[in-house]
Amino acid sequence: MSFLSSIKSLVPSSVITKYHHVLASVAEIAYSHPSNAMIVIGITGTNGKSSTVNFFAQILTNLGYVVGYTSTAGFNIAGKEVVNAMKMTMPGRFTLQRLLRSMVNAGCTVAIVETSSQGLIQHRHVGVNYDAALFTNLTPEHIEAHGGFENYKRAKGILFKHLTARQKKTIDGKRIPKVNVVNSDDEHSMYYGAFSADRHVRFGFSGVPSPDQLVAYVERADREKGVTLSVNGTETSLQLSADFEHKNVLAAIAGAVAIGIPLHDVMKAASTLHSVAGRFERIDCGQPFTVIVDYAYEPFALLALYRSLPSATSGRIIGVHGSAGGGRDVARRTEIGRVAAEHEDIVIVTNEDPYEEDPRSIIDAVADGARRAGKIDDDTLIIRDDRREAIQYAMHIARADDVVLITGKGSEPVMAVAGGKIPWDDREEAREALAKLGYTNL
Repeated sequence: MSFLSSIKSLVPSSVITKYHHVLASVAEIAYSHPSNAMIVIGITGTNGKSSTVNFFAQILTNLGYVVGYTSTAGFNIAGKEVVNAMKMTMPGRFTLQRLLRSMVNAGCTVAIVETSSQGLIQHRHVGVNYDAALFTNLTPEHIEAHGGFENYKRAKGILFKHLTARQKKTIDGKRIPKVNVVNSDDEHSMYYGAFSADRHVRFGFSGVPSPDQLVAYVERADREKGVTLSVNGTETSLQLSADFEHKNVLAAIAGAVAIGIPLHDVMKAASTLHSVAGRFERIDCGQPFTVIVDYAYEPFALLALYRSLPSATSGRIIGVHGSAGGGRDVARRTEIGRVAAEHEDIVIVTNEDPYEEDPRSIIDAVADGARRAGKIDDDTLIIRDDRREAIQYAMHIARADDVVLITGKGSEPVMAVAGGKIPWDDREEAREALAKLGYTNL
């Protein structure tokens, strides 16, 4: 335990909570209450938050709105991308308020904030006046950090409680309602939907369509050529092949409708959506096999990734996996190995983001899960301590029609190791590995 952690352990939790609240209020005042000048949407859930933020921003931009957002995948201020190298989904109070103020100064009228459970229990949301809270889904994640699944679930609920704790805004003479938006397909939707709001909007792939219940249907002519997405009878074409992308698009559509944009306009704007960097991103350098880089870092996200693979895949599936360290989510490590082993022909286990923890202890735990599911060392289970070597090995053994999956980091620009962060990008590493094999068509 560090000296700072030791000091914190001696301070009553009530005092720490008050301290964080004061900091959040000071940060908001220091930047002149920027969230009061924009419509602000908070997006929370376990999976799909960053993609939903990005798709939402694309839709609004296509409709002529000036938009800003903060997410794990990056920040954006009125169309200008800002790299998120913080290894943090929701920035700290002063950083978040500074970003919101930059959005206002750049003319943004809408801000979308990816709002994490960790950020919520650390009160980073306190200085933000949200107008809509959107829930994507809930699966077991960060359980150890929260002290159990129910605590994790309640932490997400803080956003929905906070939604109506702040006064409604008046922007350009228009009173802005508070809106609760939830994925009705998720088993926990009733919990989040029960929080008070001026309007409740539901979305999913089942149910009875209504102005406040968006029901989607996907018609797929060819997985590789996109789909037709129908929402309450209004159709649009999507050039997005992954099943989980369609769910995230629906969430973004629901968010846009919830803040008052007609469904017909939203669907038309959605027709030009493009994939999010590092999310089911294909790396094509002319190789005869498929390479996909994806952020999936926990078992449920991996399962969604497998469901989205081309159905006509005739070759092997080769996966490169690790698990974030720092003492977090220790239990999921063997689960990652097990899930990978059950869906892949060859599992390659490597380093990911060890932080201060011994990388090999994390690798061994993931590998142990794969062994328990039947993988054999140096045959169907390969261990490479160095992530670069692991990616290069995957490319080296890949044959025509194989699929190589590189998971856990997506488009993250850094790797968190003992002593700090080092530059890293799985996509660039994949391209360099392919170049060594003579594949250079970009």
